Amino acid sequence: MVFIYYSQGVSSQYQDFTERLMSHLALKGTEITHQVMNPDTATMHVKHTDEQGKLDIAVENDNVKVAYTVERNKKEISKGVAGAVAGAGLGGLIGNILRHDQGMGDAIAGALGGAAAGGAYGAYDGWEESKNERTEFAAVLAETIKEVEDELQYIIEGQQEAKEAIREKGRQKLEEDNAKTDEFRGMLEDLYGQVLAVQEEIGMAGSEGTNVTKPKGRIDRAENLYKEAQAAFDRMEFNTIKPKITAAQNLVEKAREALSEAQSGS
Repeated sequence: MVFIYYSQGVSSQYQDFTERLMSHLALKGTEITHQVMNPDTATMHVKHTDEQGKLDIAVENDNVKVAYTVERNKKEISKGVAGAVAGAGLGGLIGNILRHDQGMGDAIAGALGGAAAGGAYGAYDGWEESKNERTEFAAVLAETIKEVEDELQYIIEGQQEAKEAIREKGRQKLEEDNAKTDEFRGMLEDLYGQVLAVQEEIGMAGSEGTNVTKPKGRIDRAENLYKEAQAAFDRMEFNTIKPKITAAQNLVEKAREALSEAQSGS
């Protein structure tokens, strides 16, 4: 007899699923032996009260499939035999089983033979009783699989929410970076225009005989700061761009003032 269960959408958590299932079953009094664990399959023997069988766990698409194969034992055979004998109305053979002057094995063999010869369809009575008892662990297993699935679905949802939060943070950062890129590009273009304009003024003043040593030194330093800011912009090192732009703009103003003073004194 085989019972098959599917745990929906947890194949990505297969290892965790298997470990949790074993742990939960153990806490419910299940003895687990002969485990064979592989990356996407596992087999093990289980025993719960008087019931025992084998579990096969495997990844199947997005799900995890658990197959429980029930194994019959001596107790079930005895009950099945008793059911067969009772179902056939062979009271004498029951007496043989209970008598002390005959071995149990001989009595069982005789009962089986007599039941078969007499068309003892009542044997299914004993088996049905046994089957009903054995589905008790199948119910425990189904309940436990659902518990583990719920736990893992909660974890998966949390992971998905965390990933979405990271993606959202990434989107926000990208938007901020794009805004900063536009802002700093405009500032650099404006600074470059200012540096060129003052350089032109200094060049013309120098050609007219004005001593432009002081303003030229300042505008040259402003130009170097502009180049450093542009390099930082290309590397997207936004924290260092604005201070360099600000310093360069101050030097441009000082170069203008120095040029004005030089022209006034000449």
